[in-house]
Amino acid sequence: MTAVLYSFRRCPYAMRARMALSVSGLTYEHREVALRDKPQAMLDASPKGTVPVFITQDGRVIGESLAIALFALDHNDPHHWLANFDADLVALNDGDFKHHLDRYKYASRYKDDAARGDIDLSHRQAASVILDNLDARLGNHPYLSGNNQSFTDIAIFPFIRQFAAVEPDWFNARFPTLSIWLTRHVESDLFKKIMKKHALWSDAQD
Repeated sequence: MTAVLYSFRRCPYAMRARMALSVSGLTYEHREVALRDKPQAMLDASPKGTVPVFITQDGRVIGESLAIALFALDHNDPHHWLANFDADLVALNDGDFKHHLDRYKYASRYKDDAARGDIDLSHRQAASVILDNLDARLGNHPYLSGNNQSFTDIAIFPFIRQFAAVEPDWFNARFPTLSIWLTRHVESDLFKKIMKKHALWSDAQD
């Protein structure tokens, strides 16, 4: 059986899973899905209906991006990304920061939160407190966990990328060091590789 990855190109969770899978050298079939029309085969494998979903060669279903990444890097970690992996920092990103990111970027979706125009400045400020810590860390060394890139950087930067895209000029001025770190990752060959477009997959191809 060939391993399978159900993915959505612009999903930050799927991005970090694809980067880990790419460096690990694991082979798999990439199945690009439309979130508005999810294939039944994906829903049968993982009823929660979110991407990424990875099905291993022996049929094991892994439905969380961090679990997929750790599975891949446990298989092969050529850049030693797990050596300085900061699970607590990634948990903060996936928890509090993601909460504020969503309400900042998609303010109109959250009716209970007061927004000014299309941007919720209260959530921008709350997220900025977290980003101040990252910016300060990067003032001491080029990566979040030290002098070498780790999976901490890979796991977090797709979400910072989303945040920066809302008001890029403001972000670059407010977080100059973090902006340099983000650009380094976005312009990397690895990121460009995993962001290549794929045709949508459908159940008819199974």
